[in-house]
Amino acid sequence: MVLADELAKKQRSISVAEFFEKNKQMLGFDSPTRGIITTIKEAIDNSLDACEEAQVLPDILVSVRRVSNDVFRVVVEDNGPGIVPEKMPSVFAKLLYGSRFHQVRQTRGQQGIGISAAVLYAQLTTGKPTIVTSRTDAKNKAHTMSLVIKTETNEPEVLSHEEVDWILPHGTRVQLEFKSNIAARKKLIEYLKYTSIVNPHAKFRVEIEDEAFTFERVSSEVPPCPVAIKPHPYGIELGVLKRMTAASDLPLKEFLVESFSKVGEKTSLEICSSARLDPVVKVSTLDLESLNRLLDAMQTTKIPAPSASQCLSPITDELIVKGMEKEFELDFIKARTRPGNVYGGHSFIVEAAIGYGGKLPPEGNAILLRFANRVPLLYQQGACAITNAVQNVNWKAYGVSQSGLPTGPILILVHVAATSVPFTGESKDAIAAIPEIEREITLALQELGRDLKMFLSRRDRNKLQDDRARAICSVIPLIAAKVGEIVELPVPDTSLIEGRIMRRVVLKKSTAGGKIMIHIDNYTTKPQEISLYDISGDPAGDATIPPSFVSEMDGEYTKIWKFALASGEAFEVIYTGLGGGMIEMQGVAENLKVVVDLDV
Repeated sequence: MVLADELAKKQRSISVAEFFEKNKQMLGFDSPTRGIITTIKEAIDNSLDACEEAQVLPDILVSVRRVSNDVFRVVVEDNGPGIVPEKMPSVFAKLLYGSRFHQVRQTRGQQGIGISAAVLYAQLTTGKPTIVTSRTDAKNKAHTMSLVIKTETNEPEVLSHEEVDWILPHGTRVQLEFKSNIAARKKLIEYLKYTSIVNPHAKFRVEIEDEAFTFERVSSEVPPCPVAIKPHPYGIELGVLKRMTAASDLPLKEFLVESFSKVGEKTSLEICSSARLDPVVKVSTLDLESLNRLLDAMQTTKIPAPSASQCLSPITDELIVKGMEKEFELDFIKARTRPGNVYGGHSFIVEAAIGYGGKLPPEGNAILLRFANRVPLLYQQGACAITNAVQNVNWKAYGVSQSGLPTGPILILVHVAATSVPFTGESKDAIAAIPEIEREITLALQELGRDLKMFLSRRDRNKLQDDRARAICSVIPLIAAKVGEIVELPVPDTSLIEGRIMRRVVLKKSTAGGKIMIHIDNYTTKPQEISLYDISGDPAGDATIPPSFVSEMDGEYTKIWKFALASGEAFEVIYTGLGGGMIEMQGVAENLKVVVDLDV
């Protein structure tokens, strides 16, 4: 009894802030290198969600500056709707405080842990408070607060609060200081680059010590903000149902219609009948046995899947391609968005894309980009359902080598958008192995694999044709020379014939009778955007097609024509002149163009 009394004196409740202070690795703050990336990630997630809810094109500043040897100051500033001053302490300095936890819709953050965990990490490593500035409209001044978390009670403490002038009419600025190291630089730039790809409507201005750069937006349309829907019967557990019924005074039939999505009056009566319950009974009076029967009936009755069109916001194929093209040089790229599906009552959509060739590394495993609700997943790749699905696809059937992951110059992107992403842990680094999700990822990748196989087959056929054409073209000049020798005439120019055989863009410049003629033929199978540069002593004032730009320096004229040539089309311009000088054609790959200047 004495020992039990002593133990009882030591027992007390633990606040969530105390728990995560000792278990910060669970939230992604397991090392100084990762801590800085997680902090910026959480701040950017909040900024993007806020901007989308306000239907504002996000313009986000990320600044990382070294304060001392191992202490860095991180600033994330956005142009979102701002936060009212009464809510600022709780939003930034109280764990498990948020507005999205009870909403069934796609959001980046839901638990109310992210940014407040970063505040906790900052005060844990440096002891310094977080400084937050926010403004809700141009009519009012901005509010700046210095905040810390009281870990014993998980309550915010405001160290200072003042109204200040701020250049932005609305938005939020968060400043934190914590220990880290510059080893995070490469990973941080990767995170920002990948975030830019799946948020093509956002612009990121980045300052990392003395380096500044920008990730530009490629879309001027803010994606529609997902609308919250009611929970689906298939995703409800007994404890949740018990709590919901205890708080309602509605009859059972009305309760089912009012509380759950895709349940109408007919379905409600079918559930009541299956559960052997009176439709007019008050749900608050149901005992545990009745609730068990009700739950079984709800999950065995055929009910349509929840709608994905309102509660989810997929990126779309077009914008995924634009985002990837902005950051990677690729020879081939395709994207696929699967139809909406459901797991455990939660709606989700899988999007995937494949890039090939270009400047991707020719050796080694494919580059795998994983995303959940438009957020990059940088860690725990091996524990993620996305990785498992990619490895389980038979890539050899699509003409790609494979060693677990496919190998070669391949980039694979997979995005899972869901009302509740089934992460494997609180740090939200990997998606759990949900069969429905893995199946949709596999189907999307198989569709893309077929597209890639067609591209590779076409490339191989073209290469074979090019090899044959190159062999023929190597013989043509010899034949022309021999024919010229036999008939005792000058050797004819065979460049046009070679261009037609090799399917290239051929430029030919010639002078005759005081006239300059420039002729371009597009023998390729694709349209070409061409810039033609002609630098000589001829002003080309009487050109049959006036140049787009002309400049003169020391009697030498630089003339530029810009135009597009469809496959099989030709461009020709004639003007008075003596010829000579230099001519160049840009906008066409070197291996696809032939320049023949007969004046030089």
